Amino acid sequence: MERTELPSYRLIGHLLIIGAVLVLIPYTILTIIFDYPDILRQDPGVVLIRFQAGGPALIATWWAFAITGFPLLIAYVLIGQRLETKVYFVRWVTLVGVVSGLVQIIGLLRWTFVVPVLASTYVHTTDPAIRAASVVAFQTIHQFGGVVLGEHLGQLLTIVWTIMLSRAFERLGFFPKWVSWFGYMASAVYLLAQGDLAATVIPGFPVWDLAGLLGSTFWLIWLLITGVQFMRLSQPKGIAALA
Repeated sequence: MERTELPSYRLIGHLLIIGAVLVLIPYTILTIIFDYPDILRQDPGVVLIRFQAGGPALIATWWAFAITGFPLLIAYVLIGQRLETKVYFVRWVTLVGVVSGLVQIIGLLRWTFVVPVLASTYVHTTDPAIRAASVVAFQTIHQFGGVVLGEHLGQLLTIVWTIMLSRAFERLGFFPKWVSWFGYMASAVYLLAQGDLAATVIPGFPVWDLAGLLGSTFWLIWLLITGVQFMRLSQPKGIAALA
């Protein structure tokens, strides 16, 4: 019988599925109304003008994109609680996963509480010095909050969490082996997106333009698959075998 003090597999599955879907919704909206993520590599002036034109709806979408990561953070913690006594590295991997989510949330929130001020200043002034200062400030906050926190640390730690959790699933025999191998594949593609970040400071660094889009898409698909697999464990047969 399943230990009542442990989080249920069904709850974990629900959180993974809901979290993945919730993240996908504002992401898709941003690709439509803000040309995200391609716009991130545009001239700062273009980004600020486009952002200001988006108005409150764009700000709200960025806020939603940030906070919809919280169900996944809860799922990370519950998975850790469920598996930490079964695989020795799950405890520290859970910490890695939570930190990955938090730094990405912090990085994304710059679009809600920092960029609107810079965009308004840039658009509503005719003073070249103020405009130049707004561009420099935007580049600084974007490079730190976006590239360093959200895209580099956030994505890199997410990749570590995915690989190690896939390994834990494989060792425990929780799911079919292809689930873990799909996690490895998604992580490998996602890792290649780091080349785009290096190119922001090392001109000419090799970049695969599709790595970020494909890597994040594969990762979300893996989350959905993993959520479904946890739901299957909630069935009586799965509980008896794996509790």
